[in-house]
Amino acid sequence: MPLTKAREMMNEALDLARAAAARSEVPVGAIVVKDGVIIGRGANRPVDSHDPTAHAEIIAIREAAAKLGNDRLTGCDLWVTLEPCAMCAGAIAHARIARLYYGAEDPKGGAVAHGPRIFEQSTLHHRPEIYSGIAADESSALLKKFFADRR
Repeated sequence: MPLTKAREMMNEALDLARAAAARSEVPVGAIVVKDGVIIGRGANRPVDSHDPTAHAEIIAIREAAAKLGNDRLTGCDLWVTLEPCAMCAGAIAHARIARLYYGAEDPKGGAVAHGPRIFEQSTLHHRPEIYSGIAADESSALLKKFFADRR
């Protein structure tokens, strides 16, 4: 994928993360893309919605699945500003996301490169292609500022 297109996609996710921060939610944003078109958008909403499953990835996956009328998002890409947690990694596998692109790593809560490394489990039925570190500095800075401001 050309660098300009990758940056464009991650910028969309970063805008959603900024919107989450403006609502006092942890700044994580995600988009689902099919054939170059965004079909799902999500920003963290667990506090606002009183729903612990309302992570950016889950919201974006739900919107994309509704738009396609299918629980399988075959051929879709997920772009997210932070390494997905175990719940979101499981949803990515169940949705059959083709490619996962993420920004900042999450050594404490991540489940792709850290923790349980969900996609490395031998019993997993689907593994997306994984690309990390896209706009990682910007994603990380947004998270660090959010938490520093709360202290």
